[in-house]
Amino acid sequence: MTLIKPMSTAADARAFKTLNLEWIDALFGVEPADLATLDHPEKIVAAGGQVLVARDGEDIVGCVALVAEEPGVFEISKMAVTPRARGRGIGRLLLNAAVGYARLHGATTLFLASNARLTDAVHLYESVGFVHVPPAELRPIPYDRADVFMKFELQDRVPTA
Repeated sequence: MTLIKPMSTAADARAFKTLNLEWIDALFGVEPADLATLDHPEKIVAAGGQVLVARDGEDIVGCVALVAEEPGVFEISKMAVTPRARGRGIGRLLLNAAVGYARLHGATTLFLASNARLTDAVHLYESVGFVHVPPAELRPIPYDRADVFMKFELQDRVPTA
């Protein structure tokens, strides 16, 4: 059974970095903005956001960050599921937990930037209710690899299972 909980230990923070570097290194190459986030996930929490980690027993198998951008707005960032656990619905659990966290904390809007090569992730975001928007609708995104931009208005929306 997979449990999703807020990051609470140094091991959680290390797993957040390791899980994300795993896919970023494999597909794109690490950018300075990646390291700014991955080296200091506690700053996300200190600024009003959260890092959620997915555990399968003692094994951390996934993570996602909610970065507080302004009152009522969070960025969904650094979502990762380790390859050995993919295909088990962990990404959907993480995303739904992130949406639930945002709702509980008064969010009205979520946004994210991704890449078209991440087809499974983009389809997951669409299935939960994110819609494609022009990049100009979002704050400047610091990743060269970003070519998919999405938004999710939380009013009157319920996450899908």
